[in-house]
Amino acid sequence: MDLPSSLAWLVDEAAASPGPERFLAELGRRLLSDGLPLAGGALTLSVPHPIIARRTWLWRAETGAVIEALGFAAAPESEAGRDWLAGLGPVWEERIGPSEDGLLLGWAGIANGAGVFAADDAARLRDVARFAGAPLAALAAREARAALLEAYLGRRSAARVQAGALARGTGETIRAALLCADLRDFTALSEVTEPHAMIAALDAWFDRVAGAVHAFGGEVLKFIGDGVLAIFPVAGASAEPGAEGASQGNNIARGDRDACEAALRAVAASRAGMAHFDQLRQAQGLAPLPFGAALHFGEILWGNIGAADRLDFTAIGPAVNLVSRLEGLCKPLGRSVLISGAVAANTQTALTPLGEHALRGIAEPCAVFALPEG
Repeated sequence: MDLPSSLAWLVDEAAASPGPERFLAELGRRLLSDGLPLAGGALTLSVPHPIIARRTWLWRAETGAVIEALGFAAAPESEAGRDWLAGLGPVWEERIGPSEDGLLLGWAGIANGAGVFAADDAARLRDVARFAGAPLAALAAREARAALLEAYLGRRSAARVQAGALARGTGETIRAALLCADLRDFTALSEVTEPHAMIAALDAWFDRVAGAVHAFGGEVLKFIGDGVLAIFPVAGASAEPGAEGASQGNNIARGDRDACEAALRAVAASRAGMAHFDQLRQAQGLAPLPFGAALHFGEILWGNIGAADRLDFTAIGPAVNLVSRLEGLCKPLGRSVLISGAVAANTQTALTPLGEHALRGIAEPCAVFALPEG
């Protein structure tokens, strides 16, 4: 069968597109090559995500650039694609598949004074929409899977799982700053608090900690009851092949410092967020939510552990044990944040030394520091 370039591509290659943005850009380019007078295109997918309801990719024919617009679950439903296309020229749009919340593919034509696509061009776009159904369904399924994995595993861990890192006991050793945080007296509070109110309080606590972690480039690995374990992996820790030893050492040291500084900023932001939240709670006659947090830096094994048929992608190793034990020292020392000597050695932030302390199960005493109070 002798098909136009765009339709042949949809049949033979489009399903293997790396993502919706590349799909839209390549399809738009091929439609231009087939002679369709396009000014832009838009592709909208619904995604199973706790915050994002819709993702829309917008392609401009003049530059070939693609940008993304997000539709949030809590916001009124918008027509971002149609609104953007209408600013370029006459709009042709069609829903792909049976679902009302499914895929939406639209195109803007070159402004022609008529305000609509020519009949022949509209017929060709209908053929494109029909041929695009199967590859777009495959792309939508991949995007849905990615969104779910990211929501439950985090962005980096989800990417590794999708890349096939599924074998039990496999992983990689990475250097990272670690954050362990935990609410104080949560058990006692939960005994006297209505369950829905307790869940709302937990969500608010996690929003402030996880939001700060993500804002500064970290990743939450675990929510454990009322606790959080997060990592800030070192980026660019190795030098380019052939680089001098001193240069490589500088790169590693810079990466270590960047990870520790990011963790310190995140914990400071968490502390500020919780202080504001406690003010809101107290204004409602509710008790504040005190917490403890600890920061450490070291090597961790980041990978798969678990049963043969139920795996967990997590971090293990002595550094994880130490940061957990250090967090347990917050209450005895009367501090909300404690910092290990390994982090203190990698920051210019002013810290208060609290001496060396023995940690349960850790062979060597740990130099402990705190953020300045007040």
